[in-house]
Amino acid sequence: MDLLFTKEITDVLLGIARDAIGAQLNNKPIHLIENSDPELEQVLGVFVTLSLDGKLRGCIGNIIGQYPLYLGVQNMAIQAAFHDPRFPSLTPEEFDALHIEISILSPLTPIHPQQVKVGTHGLLLRYHGLSGVLLPQVPTEQGWDKKEYLEGLAHKAGVSIDALNHKDAQLYGFTATILKEAS
Repeated sequence: MDLLFTKEITDVLLGIARDAIGAQLNNKPIHLIENSDPELEQVLGVFVTLSLDGKLRGCIGNIIGQYPLYLGVQNMAIQAAFHDPRFPSLTPEEFDALHIEISILSPLTPIHPQQVKVGTHGLLLRYHGLSGVLLPQVPTEQGWDKKEYLEGLAHKAGVSIDALNHKDAQLYGFTATILKEAS
């Protein structure tokens, strides 16, 4: 499922993410969004990825949609900026140089490892109560082939690569529409 968004919708969603982060940084209330566009009402999985100088600065999302898209973007932007446990909270000094990327996800579908297409499929692995997710752009950004991608997914889930072949393993694929701020 490929989702296409107009430049106007893309700009609105990126603006929502930036405005939410800016409001939080300045201890101001987060703007309540009044939406009338049905595209923004879709309930889809969404991740917000933040980077500074080409380096990851935060990334959080929901693999399965829980909110209308505009609210999901707002919530995940705040989470990525201030609650990603891998990073300290974003500072006001970092805000202007921050680059925002939004990944809007298709629904999950079961997939076999041999069906995985690097650069097309994002992956979710669930195995014995553990799980790991990698967005479709990750293996391309890392220069990984399919084997390295699957190894990276297993590592993120905290399991060995052999888990992918176990009958209890659940592997799901999804695609993502990527919205980026202009560089």
